[in-house]
Amino acid sequence: MTAADAGFGPLMRGWRRRRRLSQLELALHAGVSARHISFIETGRAKPSRAMVLRLSSVLGVPQRDQNAMLIAAGLAPAYTERSLDAPDMAAVRAGVARVLDAYEPFPCVVVNRGWWILQTNAGAGVLLDGVAAHLLERPNALRIALHPDGLAPRIGNLAQWRTHLIERLRREVAVDGCAELDRLLAEIESYPGGFEHSPDLGGVAVPLVLRTTGGRTLRFLSTVTTFGTALDLTAAELSVEAFLPADDATAAALR
Repeated sequence: MTAADAGFGPLMRGWRRRRRLSQLELALHAGVSARHISFIETGRAKPSRAMVLRLSSVLGVPQRDQNAMLIAAGLAPAYTERSLDAPDMAAVRAGVARVLDAYEPFPCVVVNRGWWILQTNAGAGVLLDGVAAHLLERPNALRIALHPDGLAPRIGNLAQWRTHLIERLRREVAVDGCAELDRLLAEIESYPGGFEHSPDLGGVAVPLVLRTTGGRTLRFLSTVTTFGTALDLTAAELSVEAFLPADDATAAALR
């Protein structure tokens, strides 16, 4: 079923229920009457473009899904979607390249909404070394991290790191409502590894403790960079994740 087939009312109702808001609560947040919200949901009233965007903002609807809501209301989408290779995306590609280069020699990867790896820097080789070929054919960062044929056997704090990644993905699924992420969550939850909620590094952050194929132990902290003002879906859904040394020994080993 396409967005247009679904109709705006059912889509909005689905997002409202996902956010656990009543019609009255949504109306109060959006500055309209509960009667108008009811009429929109049942199809008795057709929302304007401004109203669709206002309700989407109140409901925290991701940009891709805002497009779907606009289309369902019979309106043009608000956000474009270009290939990362498109000429118009030159500035985005250059920005990503600068970030990747800036983190050398430390690992850095570029992923999209589905956690598919699009680019890496040279330092990311330490994260991909020893990973089974079938996981690298179309590399997904979460599969590589937690699959038994990926990094999992070499992660010293696997249960802790697995808990961190799964809880992060659960939050994304709860916010996003993306079926692809929902399927990915079910898959990685099925991998072995257990759960461990105890914090590390003084309770500040969860480290990645990784044994290299050469037997050296490395400790990383991860950071994420995004395009905060992107108006193109491809750019908006990019994340650049860097793995920084959590101790001097790791920094020295990678230099």
